[in-house]
Amino acid sequence: MSWDEWEQLKADAAKSRSAHTRINHVPPDGGAPIPRGDLTVHDTDLAAIGKAAHDLFEDFGHYSDHARMSSLKAAGGLTSEGFAIGAALDHVAGHWVDQVQTLLDACAHISNHLRYTKNQHAADESYISGTLSSISQLDQGFDERKGS
Repeated sequence: MSWDEWEQLKADAAKSRSAHTRINHVPPDGGAPIPRGDLTVHDTDLAAIGKAAHDLFEDFGHYSDHARMSSLKAAGGLTSEGFAIGAALDHVAGHWVDQVQTLLDACAHISNHLRYTKNQHAADESYISGTLSSISQLDQGFDERKGS
């Protein structure tokens, strides 16, 4: 490809750029309904994700401790019998603890964030509802004053 060809392709792309759909913009269509995206999440979906994260936190925390204890016991037994692999197994068990903690932290973060989001959404809904009902009361007062 020559340099002139590249420049021509860039110029053509710049001219046709306005005709392409942009992700952050929906062009006005003379009153046509604005299409919604294909990503939809319902409260039940979020609750299920939060529950799964909490269940994984509880179950994995419990069962991973059994694996850690068994590994440490095996490492100690192998070491006491003079096997060099005992130290290697002990090393792996130490890293296991770090990896388990990382997973547990992630599960707790997901569960807590979804719980916080749910509570914050409820608080926002309550605030908006209160604000809108206050506006309707003001409107009634203006209507009464005008004699409507």
